[in-house]
Amino acid sequence: MRLTDYTDYSLRVLLYLAVRGEGLSTIQDISEAYGISRNHLMKVVQQLGELGWVETVRGRNGGLRLAEQTCALTVGEIVRATESDFALAGCFPDEHGERRACTIAPQCRLKGALEAARNAFFAELDRHTIGEVAQPHGPLAALLGLGTAIPIVPVAPATPAGGAAPAG
Repeated sequence: MRLTDYTDYSLRVLLYLAVRGEGLSTIQDISEAYGISRNHLMKVVQQLGELGWVETVRGRNGGLRLAEQTCALTVGEIVRATESDFALAGCFPDEHGERRACTIAPQCRLKGALEAARNAFFAELDRHTIGEVAQPHGPLAALLGLGTAIPIVPVAPATPAGGAAPAG
């Protein structure tokens, strides 16, 4: 089974935004992080917004962020919403409910095996949420160019009650 680029990009956008966390990201940020076309991402982001999975903020300082419930979405739910055809062979109904005639259909056991494989594929994808696959944030953020360095603020040495720092 192979996913379309559209689904791949949808998963990448959601993963990027989950790793990004707070704040807004732009389509350009995501495009540069993955090295994929900004134009391809625009259509993907539009659908993710329509589905309510991504919030879009318009304006000069606008951008994208995950909707609150999106981290709980399973990868299977996302794939089902972004792929259009799961007919593994001509005997399966396509996205329009049509199927090709097959001479051996009355005795074919291949269809059952393919259907079981498709069901197992989705069962596995349904075990994982976007929030889970976005972990650990730190290493993923670094790979995506989302600086994760936590500033270290030096702690001033404690002074005794008299106010003078101990001689060292």
